[in-house]
Amino acid sequence: MPTAPDRSAQIARRLLRAMPVARVELNYRSPWELLVATILSAQCTDQRVNQVTPTLFKLYGTPDALASATSGELQKLIRSTGFYKSKAKNLIGCAHAVVTRFGGKVPDTMEELTSIPGVGRKTANVLLGTAFGKPGIVVDTHVKRVANRLSMTRSSNPEQVERDLQSVFPEAQWTGVSQRLLLHGRYVCLARKPRCSLCPIHDVCEWEGKVSS
Repeated sequence: MPTAPDRSAQIARRLLRAMPVARVELNYRSPWELLVATILSAQCTDQRVNQVTPTLFKLYGTPDALASATSGELQKLIRSTGFYKSKAKNLIGCAHAVVTRFGGKVPDTMEELTSIPGVGRKTANVLLGTAFGKPGIVVDTHVKRVANRLSMTRSSNPEQVERDLQSVFPEAQWTGVSQRLLLHGRYVCLARKPRCSLCPIHDVCEWEGKVSS
């Protein structure tokens, strides 16, 4: 087994080779649309969000427009994404914050983003890495699972997982490698029936539950 730095570099290289292009699977045309879509994606698939956002963005395509929406109107549009009452409240609060505190422009720092209603570190890191080109490690359920299986963390706390991955990979790789870990968990390293025969890092995986390829 390679040493820890060599192993993490090997994992990063192989995931890059397996997924040369690793993009967020939410559809968006601006930082604002990405912010809205990411908030909606909590406890919901990207595919479902992508079915909802075309109509949503047509009616409320700017922070000003969404800030003027009523909760009832918004709940009807986003109902199928789940937790629609809290999401509607957060989206309207988010729009108000962007309009009143940031002049209608989505901010590009972790501190400012996480001060917005409905925006935690996961959502902020999506914006930083994808919309603004700043290094950020997104930790969702897939990243958390894969990182634990690869013994890169022993934590179930997203912020600790983020810190552990930051210590494993160079800052320049944070956005790309976390997106690849996410997609690897979504399509290969599944929660219940991992597709180990398709895994490009099977031989360097230390997870005791892996299936022989």
